[in-house]
Amino acid sequence: MSVTPSSSSVAGCVAFVLKGYPRLSETFIAQEILALERRGLEILIVSLRHPTDRATHPVHRSIGAELLYLPEYLYQEPLRVWYGWLRSRRRRGYRKARAAFLADLWRDPSPNRVRRFGQALVLAAELPPNVDHLHAHFLHTPASVARYAAMIAGLNWTVSAHAKDIWTIPAWEKRAKLAEAKWVVTCTEMGRSHLASLTPRVDTVALCYHGLDFERFPPAPARPLGGDGSDPGNPVILLSVGRLVAKKGYDDLLTALALLPPDFEWRFVHIGGGALGVALRRQAERLGLSRRIEWRGALAQPDVLAGYRAADLFVLAAKPARDGDRDGLPNVLMEAQSQRLACVATDVSGIPELIEHGVTGLLTAPNDPARLAQKIAELICDPARRAGLAVAGERRVRSLFAMDSGIEALARRFGLNPSGPLPRVPFDLSPPLYHVAPLDADTRMLDAAFPLLDAVAPLWSDPNPP
Repeated sequence: MSVTPSSSSVAGCVAFVLKGYPRLSETFIAQEILALERRGLEILIVSLRHPTDRATHPVHRSIGAELLYLPEYLYQEPLRVWYGWLRSRRRRGYRKARAAFLADLWRDPSPNRVRRFGQALVLAAELPPNVDHLHAHFLHTPASVARYAAMIAGLNWTVSAHAKDIWTIPAWEKRAKLAEAKWVVTCTEMGRSHLASLTPRVDTVALCYHGLDFERFPPAPARPLGGDGSDPGNPVILLSVGRLVAKKGYDDLLTALALLPPDFEWRFVHIGGGALGVALRRQAERLGLSRRIEWRGALAQPDVLAGYRAADLFVLAAKPARDGDRDGLPNVLMEAQSQRLACVATDVSGIPELIEHGVTGLLTAPNDPARLAQKIAELICDPARRAGLAVAGERRVRSLFAMDSGIEALARRFGLNPSGPLPRVPFDLSPPLYHVAPLDADTRMLDAAFPLLDAVAPLWSDPNPP
């Protein structure tokens, strides 16, 4: 890892622990990192996984933070994990971290749990010494790694919780992390109230909307009123942007599209990748929709922006998945509204916090394709109503969901000077000093067990951990 000059001010240097970086589907994290950098925060990005997307957004290329990739699987870099363990076990916080890990492993005896602790050992050993705070994005895997590493290194840690991470990890794990994190922010009131109910430190959990960076989403040029579904030469363009995963409800959306009147002239465009792509294409073929659908796959931000501006109506059929996973407040809805695009969505999670039914868009219950089809049909044949909802939606998102307020709140939490960027000084690259703690016989015996777990983990490791 190479490290560029950094600020070492009162705010200190913060390591942002992410599950993967860069990711096309996590633009909200990238825009936050860039905005905090511009406010003067020095950031080291720590990624638990290497990127899988072929493209990146322009915002990723604007970020100056250095990257530290941890071993994605422990057996792939055994010497690095071994040295991380040797160094970390001599730190004063190692025993506390090991005890927390073993308690978690007892409740969740999974290879992923072992992997998290191994990554934390490497992180604690390789952190530059003037990184004095860890911040995780997502309450599940990244927060586990940040929590263990912070214990070992004797640092404070914080977390931004979002959607899947809130709803799919057990309550005991959420309670443990909420009790130890210095503070927690989350991006919907629904998520905030749920997390606050799990801790007596209610003021620890705060609502912080991501919002949009309107430099990247300037107002759309004036668009024509659009068709009414009666002209084959001017079909109504329906758009949805999102990963092809269960919680996005694309199976319901395809069913709803099949229920539209057969004489309606429309086309559906989807942007995004995902594991359910093949299954959904087969469903579209069975429903006789293939000729009306264009699957564009994952695209970079400029192409997504062009998609918003070319569409007549945005549709998102989000719903809770069987494993409890659900959306928070999908950024794609804010992006669509910022481009003066009318939206039809389901009223799950934080979506009603953004869309006022009948005023700035239309909402319907999840898991109800017939009702969704009715709402889509209403707006296909009424371009004037679409235009009115679009204007109101853009006005609301630009007045209430700008990124700046959320960034200012985060900047204060990170201790940034409110008067502006902080002075920059060279990043401290001196070798870290490790506090040596005496190891008793019991500690040495427990320590010996961890490399053994690492050695056998590949034999029962899940190649696609959650």
